[in-house]
Amino acid sequence: MPRPWKRWRPSLSSCGNSKDGSDKAKIDLDEIRRRIDALDERIQALIAERAGLAQAVRSAKGEAATPAEYYRPDREAQVLRRVIERNEGPLADSVMLRVFREIMSACLAQQEPLRVAYLGPEGTFTQQAVFAQFGHSVSASAETGIDEVFRRVQGGEVDFGVVPVENSSQGIVTHTLDMFMHSDVRIAAEVELRIHQHLLTRARSLDDIERVYAHQQSLAQCRMWLAGHLEHAELIAVSSNAEAARRVRNAPDAAAIAGRNAAEIYGIPVLFANIEDHADNTTRFLVLGRELLPPSGEDKTTLMVAGLDGPGALFDLIEPLSKHGVNMTRIESRPSRERRWDYVFFIDVEGHVDDPGLKDALAEIESRAAQVRILGCYPRAVVGRLPGERE
Repeated sequence: MPRPWKRWRPSLSSCGNSKDGSDKAKIDLDEIRRRIDALDERIQALIAERAGLAQAVRSAKGEAATPAEYYRPDREAQVLRRVIERNEGPLADSVMLRVFREIMSACLAQQEPLRVAYLGPEGTFTQQAVFAQFGHSVSASAETGIDEVFRRVQGGEVDFGVVPVENSSQGIVTHTLDMFMHSDVRIAAEVELRIHQHLLTRARSLDDIERVYAHQQSLAQCRMWLAGHLEHAELIAVSSNAEAARRVRNAPDAAAIAGRNAAEIYGIPVLFANIEDHADNTTRFLVLGRELLPPSGEDKTTLMVAGLDGPGALFDLIEPLSKHGVNMTRIESRPSRERRWDYVFFIDVEGHVDDPGLKDALAEIESRAAQVRILGCYPRAVVGRLPGERE
């Protein structure tokens, strides 16, 4: 059922084509505008008050603290969940979440913005994930590779990093998982971003397009559309969709698959929008940090586990989860690269390591495994209704 919408509606029932009706409409419109102006003043004053309280938090923690020490993904997730709970329309949850993200982002960055590294270049979906998680009041730096994001986070050169980890239709980003085997970074949060792929080109029609550039993942996400509309075109995989847009901005016989952000940055028209094969196409991103977080109330934990040799080794690793009522949401295996046919397992479970059931399960897993590492305990992604969606 849709949520009830409570809103103020001016009474314009007496409006008509007569002069009296026109005068009444003008009077009501003036009243609406006066109320909007009054609300704007109150909203601005409340934002300023919130910013003052953020400054008080900074003073309480001490001026020597770094920006990362003020940013609490667990606390932020709790605030945003309450935003969704309170929302009764007419704005969709996703819109309200964006508004509050930006307010929190601006309040946090009063003295010094967070430094966030992401898989670039500018215009990628990963950059969109940065803004979706942190708002626009951050210092975001585009990196050339996932390994470079990990390196900068681990070395303390940035406060956080953002990298893709899986897509709902194309699966896991293996390079991201592999980097955890050689890094001490932690997962601080997750971001789920609905991905809309657009065909960017200066060509006037599909018949004029000879080449299509895109990241391999985007080509795969639009496979059926491309087969049905651009069967004659050469498909060329490049390092990112932003790179694809850069290549075609002065090539009227070529097209790129990318997001609207890349279209705006590189000034390329969108010939066809939303060409992804699956309407719910979603990519999950990880926010990388250096600390384990306290519980937020709705958390996930990611483990990296290596089993002992012998039959039933994998069963021995995951059986304690079922025994203690812990829900496993994902498991992936990756070669350990230490010896042939030796694997490491990445396991996502619901809950926080401080939860009794998960704590007991981990104790049993550690007694059966060659290695167990907690990669992160972090809030479940806060995702609200999109415009037009109903519950």
